[in-house]
Amino acid sequence: MNIWGIDPGISGALCYYDTKEQTIEIFDMPTVTVGKRKEVNAYLLVDILLNGEWSKTSSSTPNTYVILERVHAMPGQGVSSMFSFGQSFGIIQGVVAGLSMRIQTVTPHKWKRDLAVPKGKDGSRAMAISQFPNSSQRFSRKKDDGRAEASLLALWGYKFGLGDA
Repeated sequence: MNIWGIDPGISGALCYYDTKEQTIEIFDMPTVTVGKRKEVNAYLLVDILLNGEWSKTSSSTPNTYVILERVHAMPGQGVSSMFSFGQSFGIIQGVVAGLSMRIQTVTPHKWKRDLAVPKGKDGSRAMAISQFPNSSQRFSRKKDDGRAEASLLALWGYKFGLGDA
């Protein structure tokens, strides 16, 4: 089974989780600058999801599951930033659907509660380091919280999310 965890923000990430080998591959969210702002690059996203060692473990993308964090408006966020966040979420959903991958969305509250992730961004990084010690260097900086959360989303999918898939 192939499982991808995706933290959909511009500074988010994707994580491929090999459930058999218990290893992960991490990719920062592919972006392109349009005018003065960054957007998710759908073409590079397709390339990441389809090309690599993980693509050789399955004969077709319907055997691939994507766990996508369900984003929502946060108090204090501006209209422009929320539009950008929602646009990123929509681009990811469209790419995944176009590739015939099965998708499940989950709120941050649900997956963090189920995995007992400590509070705060450092909590996600600490949990990812403990769950994936061979990849701990990928979570070493504060700004690596997107990588950590993508990895934990994939783990959540494996442990909790795919029972009905």
